[in-house]
Amino acid sequence: MNRTLPLRLLFAGFLAAGLGGCTSMNKLAVNKLGDALASGGTAFSSDGDPDLVRDAAPFSLKLMESLLTENPRHAGLLYAAASGFTQYSYAFVQQEADALEDRDHSAAANLRARARGLYLRGRDYGLRGLEVAHPGLAASLRDKPKAVLRACQPADVRLLYWTAVSWAAAIASSKDDPTLIADLPIVEALIDRALELDEAYDRGAIHSFLISYEMSRPGVSGDPAARSRQHFERAMSLSGNAQAGPLLAYAEAVCIQRQDRAQFQSLLQQALAIDVNARPEFRLINLVMQRRARWLLGRIDELFLPVDSPASP
Repeated sequence: MNRTLPLRLLFAGFLAAGLGGCTSMNKLAVNKLGDALASGGTAFSSDGDPDLVRDAAPFSLKLMESLLTENPRHAGLLYAAASGFTQYSYAFVQQEADALEDRDHSAAANLRARARGLYLRGRDYGLRGLEVAHPGLAASLRDKPKAVLRACQPADVRLLYWTAVSWAAAIASSKDDPTLIADLPIVEALIDRALELDEAYDRGAIHSFLISYEMSRPGVSGDPAARSRQHFERAMSLSGNAQAGPLLAYAEAVCIQRQDRAQFQSLLQQALAIDVNARPEFRLINLVMQRRARWLLGRIDELFLPVDSPASP
């Protein structure tokens, strides 16, 4: 069996899609390649070299966009593009911007602008994916988001989730853009509908998002930290305590705001203690989160006010 054939076909498909004006790929070929890309698998998620994935991901993302030019309503590809652009932006653009902030503010600002653009790209693919199943949804979303999203069903959860995450990330990086900030109620409606339909989606991904969101959710009474704690515990349970993401989310969203240095350190040490090889399907994201955990621990004196020493007798 010629094991190089699939790779040659992949490059041939990419070139054919890119030629555009010269030729058009057979629709069946587009759909088959699109289905393969959309199904994902563990090629990226189980990789142990985040930098290799960083360098390889743009090719995959551009291939998806080329295929979507041929078939703009391929639901699986729209989901893959929404999730792919969002994850790439967070793991490899935003985090680089954070790391550069203290050394080169201008470069960090440029990277944050790029991250915002990639998040919005992911959001737009998510909205297009929801439109495939629910024509007119995107146009109506700003008027009555909660009512509009009642039409969504469990099959829509993955697009509800990734559209909310990408939109929220774009808003978080656009504190000087009131137009984008005004979209926050839409984000809330998207993630709350996803939670209603499948609270266990992707081993607790929705709860992990809500750990941070509850700390700034507007118009809700009660202790936001208590709500965040509930989501944290559920996210850890659904992931089998095998993901670093919820630990970092709680440390950054809750511990810093409450200036709980001891718990902050404890959570990040727990994240660093996770065996990335125990659950290969989490390997890449855990390595990315552990890299961030080390960076956060290195900034702990900047994130927490100094504790006054007791006066000498």
